[in-house]
Amino acid sequence: MKISWKTKAAGGGGKKRSLPSPVALNPSLPFDRGEDDPPAAAARAEAGRTSPDSGQETPTHDHHHHINNLADSFRCQGNQLAEDGKYHEALGKWEAALTLEPKDAVLHEQKAQVLLELGDSWNALKAATQATELQPSWFEAWLTLGRAQLNFGEPDSAIQSFDRALKIKPDHEDAQADRDTAHRLVKRRRQLEASDLKVADSRYKVGDKVEPF
Repeated sequence: MKISWKTKAAGGGGKKRSLPSPVALNPSLPFDRGEDDPPAAAARAEAGRTSPDSGQETPTHDHHHHINNLADSFRCQGNQLAEDGKYHEALGKWEAALTLEPKDAVLHEQKAQVLLELGDSWNALKAATQATELQPSWFEAWLTLGRAQLNFGEPDSAIQSFDRALKIKPDHEDAQADRDTAHRLVKRRRQLEASDLKVADSRYKVGDKVEPF
């Protein structure tokens, strides 16, 4: 699977964005982050300032702009780390960005790609599902969801996701190839199930009549 880091969900394709050098912060593990994780803690602190339940005044336009810039900074740092193969650190940055911008479909989809690379199919499936819910007409989100479902052992669901992707881009070779793989797995499973039924039917059971020799 080729991983690419995108700038936007609609029409972004697989183009890599121009990224700045990452800021030197302590790396964070996405699966067991403590409350003292630097990027996530900073993001939560900033997000808390904009919370309607915090009792503070409504954030100004400048403050919203600051939040967006901070989220974009975490996103860019994560993209650079991912390109360098530092997937756990990249996830930590993206988690921080998602704390500030939880409805960013691109971040959820990129997170799913990296989780697949790390072998965490279940969390990849959840992240990709989030991306499709936020951007239901985005090809990449459905493609990544299908791959996550395939890796998680759900080829039937994967076929449905690949079909959604192919409905958006009917001639996409990778999506068609992945769908074919899922279809072969479903066909193979059905053959095995049928074979098991035949074996079960041929087994001797207590009470069965045995013909004399």
